[in-house]
Amino acid sequence: MLDDLDRALIHALHINGRASFTQIGGVLAVSTQTVSRRYDRLREHAALRVVGLPDPHLTGHEQWLLRLTAAPEAALDLARALVRRQDTSWVYLTGGGTEIVAVLETPLGTAHGHSLLLHELPPSIGLTAVSAHHLLHTYVGWRTPWHMSASALRPRQQHLLGGAKPADHNEPPSPERCRQVKLSPADHALMEALRHDGRTSVGELAATTGWSPATVSRRLDNLRDCGAIFFDVEIDPALLGGSTKILLWMAVAPAHLDEVATTLTYHAELAFVAHTTGPTNLVAHALCRDSAALYHYLTHGLGAVKAIRTLETAPVLRTLKAVGTISSTPTSPRHG
Repeated sequence: MLDDLDRALIHALHINGRASFTQIGGVLAVSTQTVSRRYDRLREHAALRVVGLPDPHLTGHEQWLLRLTAAPEAALDLARALVRRQDTSWVYLTGGGTEIVAVLETPLGTAHGHSLLLHELPPSIGLTAVSAHHLLHTYVGWRTPWHMSASALRPRQQHLLGGAKPADHNEPPSPERCRQVKLSPADHALMEALRHDGRTSVGELAATTGWSPATVSRRLDNLRDCGAIFFDVEIDPALLGGSTKILLWMAVAPAHLDEVATTLTYHAELAFVAHTTGPTNLVAHALCRDSAALYHYLTHGLGAVKAIRTLETAPVLRTLKAVGTISSTPTSPRHG
Protein backbone atom coordinates (compact mmCIF):
# COMPACT_ATOMS: atom_id res chain seq x y z
CA MET A 1 0.00 0.00 0.00
CA LEU A 2 0.99 3.64 -0.35
CA ASP A 3 2.09 5.93 2.46
CA ASP A 4 1.09 9.56 3.04
CA LEU A 5 3.94 10.96 0.95
CA ASP A 6 3.06 8.71 -1.99
CA ARG A 7 -0.55 9.87 -1.85
CA ALA A 8 0.51 13.51 -1.61
CA LEU A 9 2.75 13.13 -4.66
CA ILE A 10 -0.04 11.51 -6.65
CA HIS A 11 -2.44 14.30 -5.67
CA ALA A 12 0.17 16.90 -6.63
CA LEU A 13 0.52 15.34 -10.09
CA HIS A 14 -3.25 15.40 -10.53
CA ILE A 15 -3.20 19.14 -9.90
CA ASN A 16 -0.14 19.92 -12.03
CA GLY A 17 1.15 16.96 -13.99
CA ARG A 18 4.16 18.90 -15.26
CA ALA A 19 5.22 20.53 -11.99
CA SER A 20 8.94 20.12 -11.39
CA PHE A 21 10.16 17.87 -8.62
CA THR A 22 11.62 20.96 -6.96
CA GLN A 23 8.21 22.68 -6.94
CA ILE A 24 6.46 19.56 -5.64
CA GLY A 25 9.14 19.07 -2.99
CA GLY A 26 8.69 22.64 -1.78
CA VAL A 27 4.93 22.16 -1.40
CA LEU A 28 5.32 18.78 0.34
CA ALA A 29 8.24 19.97 2.51
CA VAL A 30 10.63 17.28 1.26
CA SER A 31 13.74 17.39 -0.92
CA THR A 32 13.77 17.29 -4.70
CA GLN A 33 15.69 14.01 -4.49
CA THR A 34 13.00 12.46 -2.30
CA VAL A 35 10.27 13.41 -4.77
CA SER A 36 12.35 12.01 -7.64
CA ARG A 37 12.94 8.70 -5.86
CA ARG A 38 9.26 8.34 -4.93
CA TYR A 39 8.19 9.13 -8.48
CA ASP A 40 10.54 6.48 -9.88
CA ARG A 41 9.30 3.92 -7.38
CA LEU A 42 5.65 4.62 -8.19
CA ARG A 43 6.39 4.36 -11.90
CA GLU A 44 7.97 0.95 -11.38
CA HIS A 45 5.72 -0.60 -8.76
CA ALA A 46 2.38 1.21 -9.04
CA ALA A 47 2.12 1.69 -12.82
CA LEU A 48 2.11 5.46 -12.29
CA ARG A 49 1.96 7.55 -15.44
CA VAL A 50 1.11 11.19 -16.10
CA VAL A 51 -0.72 11.64 -19.40
CA GLY A 52 -1.72 14.76 -21.32
CA LEU A 53 -5.25 14.55 -22.72
CA PRO A 54 -6.99 16.78 -25.26
CA ASP A 55 -10.44 17.98 -24.29
CA PRO A 56 -12.62 16.31 -26.96
CA HIS A 57 -15.23 19.08 -27.01
CA LEU A 58 -12.63 21.79 -27.52
CA THR A 59 -10.60 19.87 -30.10
CA GLY A 60 -13.44 18.81 -32.39
CA HIS A 61 -14.27 15.31 -31.12
CA GLU A 62 -17.00 13.42 -29.32
CA GLN A 63 -16.91 10.24 -27.25
CA TRP A 64 -18.84 7.00 -27.39
CA LEU A 65 -19.05 4.31 -24.73
CA LEU A 66 -19.21 0.94 -26.47
CA ARG A 67 -20.39 -2.40 -25.10
CA LEU A 68 -19.28 -5.25 -27.32
CA THR A 69 -20.06 -8.93 -26.86
CA ALA A 70 -18.05 -11.76 -28.36
CA ALA A 71 -17.76 -15.50 -28.03
CA PRO A 72 -15.66 -16.55 -25.01
CA GLU A 73 -12.75 -17.67 -27.16
CA ALA A 74 -12.70 -14.39 -29.11
CA ALA A 75 -13.40 -11.75 -26.45
CA LEU A 76 -9.81 -11.22 -25.34
CA ASP A 77 -8.58 -10.96 -28.94
CA LEU A 78 -11.28 -8.36 -29.61
CA ALA A 79 -10.26 -6.39 -26.52
CA ARG A 80 -6.62 -6.44 -27.58
CA ALA A 81 -7.58 -5.23 -31.06
CA LEU A 82 -9.31 -2.25 -29.43
CA VAL A 83 -6.30 -1.57 -27.22
CA ARG A 84 -4.07 -1.15 -30.27
CA ARG A 85 -6.29 1.57 -31.75
CA GLN A 86 -5.27 5.20 -31.26
CA ASP A 87 -8.90 6.34 -30.89
CA THR A 88 -9.80 4.15 -27.89
CA SER A 89 -9.32 4.43 -24.14
CA TRP A 90 -10.55 2.61 -21.04
CA VAL A 91 -10.77 -0.85 -22.56
CA TYR A 92 -12.24 -3.31 -20.05
CA LEU A 93 -13.04 -7.01 -20.08
CA THR A 94 -16.21 -7.30 -18.01
CA GLY A 95 -19.01 -9.59 -16.89
CA GLY A 96 -18.22 -13.23 -17.44
CA GLY A 97 -15.36 -12.44 -19.79
CA THR A 98 -17.45 -12.14 -22.96
CA GLU A 99 -18.17 -8.39 -22.84
CA ILE A 100 -15.76 -5.59 -23.69
CA VAL A 101 -16.40 -1.97 -22.74
CA ALA A 102 -14.37 0.80 -24.35
CA VAL A 103 -14.45 4.54 -24.94
CA LEU A 104 -14.13 5.57 -28.59
CA GLU A 105 -13.30 9.10 -29.72
CA THR A 106 -14.51 10.24 -33.15
CA PRO A 107 -14.46 13.53 -35.09
CA LEU A 108 -17.33 15.80 -34.07
CA GLY A 109 -20.37 15.45 -36.27
CA THR A 110 -19.43 12.06 -37.70
CA ALA A 111 -22.74 10.30 -38.23
CA HIS A 112 -22.85 7.13 -36.13
CA GLY A 113 -19.14 7.48 -35.50
CA HIS A 114 -19.06 4.23 -33.55
CA SER A 115 -19.95 2.32 -36.72
CA LEU A 116 -16.53 3.22 -38.11
CA LEU A 117 -15.01 0.98 -35.49
CA LEU A 118 -17.11 -1.99 -36.55
CA HIS A 119 -16.12 -1.63 -40.20
CA GLU A 120 -12.44 -1.54 -39.27
CA LEU A 121 -12.41 -4.61 -37.03
CA PRO A 122 -11.29 -7.90 -38.61
CA PRO A 123 -14.32 -9.89 -39.85
CA SER A 124 -13.08 -12.96 -38.00
CA ILE A 125 -13.00 -11.23 -34.62
CA GLY A 126 -16.17 -12.99 -33.42
CA LEU A 127 -18.27 -9.94 -32.52
CA THR A 128 -21.85 -10.98 -31.67
CA ALA A 129 -23.48 -7.83 -30.27
CA VAL A 130 -22.81 -4.12 -29.83
CA SER A 131 -24.48 -1.18 -28.16
CA ALA A 132 -23.19 2.38 -28.37
CA HIS A 133 -23.83 5.17 -25.86
CA HIS A 134 -22.93 8.75 -26.72
CA LEU A 135 -21.18 10.37 -23.73
CA LEU A 136 -23.10 13.60 -23.25
CA HIS A 137 -21.73 14.94 -19.97
CA THR A 138 -19.09 13.72 -17.53
CA TYR A 139 -19.58 14.49 -13.83
CA VAL A 140 -16.62 12.55 -12.42
CA GLY A 141 -13.62 11.42 -14.44
CA TRP A 142 -11.28 13.03 -16.95
CA ARG A 143 -10.70 16.44 -15.35
CA THR A 144 -12.13 15.33 -12.03
CA PRO A 145 -10.00 12.58 -10.43
CA TRP A 146 -11.20 9.78 -8.18
CA HIS A 147 -11.46 11.05 -4.61
CA MET A 148 -9.11 8.37 -3.26
CA SER A 149 -6.30 9.48 -5.56
CA ALA A 150 -6.69 13.23 -5.00
CA SER A 151 -7.54 13.92 -1.38
CA ALA A 152 -4.14 14.20 0.33
CA LEU A 153 -3.29 17.90 0.01
CA ARG A 154 -4.65 20.84 1.92
CA PRO A 155 -6.28 23.72 -0.03
CA ARG A 156 -3.21 25.94 0.38
CA GLN A 157 -0.94 23.21 -1.03
CA GLN A 158 -3.28 22.75 -3.96
CA HIS A 159 -3.20 26.49 -4.62
CA LEU A 160 0.62 26.55 -4.59
CA LEU A 161 0.65 23.87 -7.28
CA GLY A 162 -1.70 25.83 -9.48
CA GLY A 163 -5.01 24.32 -8.43
CA ALA A 164 -7.90 26.49 -9.59
CA LYS A 165 -9.94 25.89 -6.45
CA PRO A 166 -10.08 23.33 -3.63
CA ALA A 167 -13.50 22.03 -4.62
CA ASP A 168 -14.47 18.39 -5.03
CA HIS A 169 -14.32 18.72 -8.80
CA ASN A 170 -13.33 21.39 -11.30
CA GLU A 171 -15.71 22.53 -13.98
CA PRO A 172 -14.35 22.48 -17.55
CA PRO A 173 -13.68 25.85 -19.16
CA SER A 174 -16.82 27.66 -20.26
CA PRO A 175 -17.53 28.15 -23.99
CA GLU A 176 -16.99 31.87 -23.49
CA ARG A 177 -13.51 31.25 -22.08
CA CYS A 178 -12.33 28.98 -24.86
CA ARG A 179 -14.20 27.89 -27.96
CA GLN A 180 -13.15 25.02 -30.20
CA VAL A 181 -9.44 25.15 -30.88
CA LYS A 182 -8.05 24.71 -34.37
CA LEU A 183 -5.06 22.38 -34.13
CA SER A 184 -2.10 22.29 -36.51
CA PRO A 185 -0.19 19.10 -37.39
CA ALA A 186 2.47 20.18 -34.89
CA ASP A 187 -0.24 20.55 -32.21
CA HIS A 188 -1.38 17.00 -32.90
CA ALA A 189 2.22 15.76 -32.61
CA LEU A 190 2.56 17.64 -29.32
CA MET A 191 -0.60 16.12 -27.90
CA GLU A 192 0.29 12.63 -29.05
CA ALA A 193 3.68 12.85 -27.34
CA LEU A 194 2.04 14.02 -24.12
CA ARG A 195 -0.52 11.23 -24.28
CA HIS A 196 2.40 8.80 -24.15
CA ASP A 197 4.07 10.65 -21.29
CA GLY A 198 2.71 13.91 -19.91
CA ARG A 199 6.09 14.76 -18.38
CA THR A 200 8.05 14.57 -21.63
CA SER A 201 10.73 17.26 -21.56
CA VAL A 202 10.33 20.50 -23.50
CA GLY A 203 13.46 19.61 -25.47
CA GLU A 204 12.00 16.35 -26.71
CA LEU A 205 8.66 17.99 -27.46
CA ALA A 206 10.56 20.53 -29.54
CA ALA A 207 12.20 17.74 -31.51
CA THR A 208 8.82 16.05 -32.01
CA THR A 209 6.99 19.16 -33.21
CA GLY A 210 9.80 20.97 -35.05
CA TRP A 211 9.25 24.02 -32.86
CA SER A 212 11.80 25.75 -30.67
CA PRO A 213 11.64 24.97 -26.91
CA ALA A 214 10.31 28.49 -26.28
CA THR A 215 7.52 27.98 -28.83
CA VAL A 216 6.64 24.62 -27.28
CA SER A 217 6.37 26.20 -23.83
CA ARG A 218 4.19 29.05 -25.07
CA ARG A 219 1.88 26.80 -27.06
CA LEU A 220 1.54 24.31 -24.22
CA ASP A 221 0.70 27.14 -21.82
CA ASN A 222 -1.92 28.44 -24.24
CA LEU A 223 -3.52 25.02 -24.68
CA ARG A 224 -3.60 24.45 -20.93
CA ASP A 225 -4.94 27.92 -20.13
CA CYS A 226 -7.90 27.53 -22.47
CA GLY A 227 -8.57 23.95 -21.38
CA ALA A 228 -7.82 22.28 -24.72
CA ILE A 229 -5.38 19.98 -22.94
CA PHE A 230 -5.26 18.79 -19.34
CA PHE A 231 -3.26 16.21 -17.39
CA ASP A 232 -4.40 13.03 -15.69
CA VAL A 233 -2.64 10.37 -13.62
CA GLU A 234 -2.82 6.65 -14.27
CA ILE A 235 -2.12 4.37 -11.30
CA ASP A 236 -3.12 0.92 -10.09
CA PRO A 237 -6.31 1.68 -8.10
CA ALA A 238 -5.82 -1.39 -5.91
CA LEU A 239 -3.01 0.47 -4.14
CA LEU A 240 -5.48 3.22 -3.24
CA GLY A 241 -8.15 0.89 -1.91
CA GLY A 242 -9.90 0.05 -5.18
CA SER A 243 -9.25 -3.68 -5.64
CA THR A 244 -12.85 -4.51 -6.57
CA LYS A 245 -13.98 -2.78 -9.77
CA ILE A 246 -17.47 -2.72 -11.20
CA LEU A 247 -19.35 -0.81 -13.90
CA LEU A 248 -22.81 0.42 -13.00
CA TRP A 249 -25.44 1.03 -15.68
CA MET A 250 -28.37 3.01 -14.31
CA ALA A 251 -31.68 4.29 -15.64
CA VAL A 252 -32.93 7.58 -14.20
CA ALA A 253 -35.92 9.68 -15.23
CA PRO A 254 -34.71 12.76 -17.14
CA ALA A 255 -36.25 15.11 -14.58
CA HIS A 256 -34.01 13.61 -11.86
CA LEU A 257 -30.91 12.87 -13.92
CA ASP A 258 -28.80 15.90 -13.03
CA GLU A 259 -29.80 15.71 -9.36
CA VAL A 260 -28.84 12.03 -9.13
CA ALA A 261 -25.57 12.46 -11.02
CA THR A 262 -24.60 15.42 -8.84
CA THR A 263 -25.33 13.37 -5.73
CA LEU A 264 -23.10 10.58 -7.03
CA THR A 265 -20.16 12.98 -7.44
CA TYR A 266 -19.90 12.97 -3.63
CA HIS A 267 -19.68 9.17 -3.43
CA ALA A 268 -16.02 8.39 -2.71
CA GLU A 269 -16.38 4.95 -4.32
CA LEU A 270 -17.03 6.34 -7.81
CA ALA A 271 -14.14 7.14 -10.16
CA PHE A 272 -16.38 7.90 -13.15
CA VAL A 273 -19.94 9.20 -13.53
CA ALA A 274 -21.39 10.24 -16.88
CA HIS A 275 -24.70 10.89 -18.63
CA THR A 276 -25.14 8.87 -21.82
CA THR A 277 -27.71 8.09 -24.45
CA GLY A 278 -29.52 4.78 -24.36
CA PRO A 279 -31.92 2.94 -22.04
CA THR A 280 -29.36 3.17 -19.23
CA ASN A 281 -28.66 6.90 -19.25
CA LEU A 282 -26.22 7.11 -16.33
CA VAL A 283 -23.01 5.07 -16.11
CA ALA A 284 -20.53 4.89 -13.26
CA HIS A 285 -17.33 3.04 -12.36
CA ALA A 286 -17.09 1.97 -8.72
CA LEU A 287 -13.83 1.09 -6.98
CA CYS A 288 -14.16 -0.63 -3.60
CA ARG A 289 -11.80 -2.29 -1.15
CA ASP A 290 -13.38 -5.74 -1.47
CA SER A 291 -16.68 -7.48 -2.21
CA ALA A 292 -18.03 -6.71 1.27
CA ALA A 293 -17.37 -2.99 0.75
CA LEU A 294 -19.02 -3.21 -2.68
CA TYR A 295 -22.10 -4.87 -1.19
CA HIS A 296 -22.32 -2.15 1.44
CA TYR A 297 -22.01 0.56 -1.20
CA LEU A 298 -24.68 -0.96 -3.46
CA THR A 299 -27.16 -1.45 -0.64
CA HIS A 300 -26.49 1.66 1.43
CA GLY A 301 -24.81 4.12 -0.95
CA LEU A 302 -26.69 3.64 -4.21
CA GLY A 303 -29.61 2.13 -2.35
CA ALA A 304 -30.28 5.47 -0.72
CA VAL A 305 -30.68 7.21 -4.09
CA LYS A 306 -34.35 6.50 -4.67
CA ALA A 307 -34.57 8.07 -8.14
CA ILE A 308 -32.45 5.29 -9.68
CA ARG A 309 -35.09 3.14 -11.39
CA THR A 310 -32.92 0.25 -12.57
CA LEU A 311 -29.35 -0.84 -11.92
CA GLU A 312 -27.17 -3.28 -13.84
CA THR A 313 -23.77 -4.29 -12.48
CA ALA A 314 -20.85 -5.61 -14.53
CA PRO A 315 -17.66 -6.65 -12.70
CA VAL A 316 -14.45 -5.49 -14.37
CA LEU A 317 -12.24 -8.54 -14.80
CA ARG A 318 -9.33 -6.80 -16.51
CA THR A 319 -8.34 -3.28 -17.47
CA LEU A 320 -6.39 -3.60 -20.69
CA LYS A 321 -6.03 0.12 -21.43
CA ALA A 322 -6.54 3.34 -19.48
CA VAL A 323 -6.46 6.88 -20.90
CA GLY A 324 -2.89 6.99 -22.16
CA THR A 325 -1.67 5.77 -25.53
CA ILE A 326 -0.24 2.26 -25.55
CA SER A 327 3.12 2.09 -27.27
CA SER A 328 5.86 -0.48 -27.75
CA THR A 329 8.45 2.26 -27.99
CA PRO A 330 10.50 3.35 -24.97
CA THR A 331 8.94 6.02 -22.79
CA SER A 332 10.08 9.58 -23.22
CA PRO A 333 12.47 11.19 -20.76
CA ARG A 334 10.59 12.58 -17.80
CA HIS A 335 10.24 16.28 -17.07
CA GLY A 336 11.99 16.65 -13.69
